[in-house]
Amino acid sequence: MLIISCKVCGKKFRPNIWHFQRGWSRCCSKKCRDESLKKGKFVNCDICKKKIWRTPRHFKHSKSGKFFCTKSCQTLWRNKVYSGSNHALWIDGSSRYRKKLIESGKPIACMLCGEKDQRVLQVHHKDGNDRNYEVDNLIWLCLNCHHLVHFHAISLT
Repeated sequence: MLIISCKVCGKKFRPNIWHFQRGWSRCCSKKCRDESLKKGKFVNCDICKKKIWRTPRHFKHSKSGKFFCTKSCQTLWRNKVYSGSNHALWIDGSSRYRKKLIESGKPIACMLCGEKDQRVLQVHHKDGNDRNYEVDNLIWLCLNCHHLVHFHAISLT
């Protein structure tokens, strides 16, 4: 009679001989077997410190090496790291696009709906090339119209 220890909980049990000969009986129950198949580990969210489970795929594909429990925690971290003076296109308190467009003398209003609130206005590149800073290529669009132009193929004419 063969008695072995469960590789997860350490409990002694008697395996099915046929299963043991094929290398299958290493756990005392289905619950322990399922636990032994897990490959990830628990990590803490980098913002709120909540424990979260991450698989090897998450570790492989993480560019920053940071993990977040929700999209809102990720956004909080991203806003700290990539906005304001840390943004690649930020110079002396303003974005390159906005500064050029304001200095051009074009009216500061959305080209589609006419919104004039500067808090919701964004600069849009007509040709889609965000490295093209020519004033003729830049126009003002509000957040809503900017989304419609990019994702719902709304025409600017």
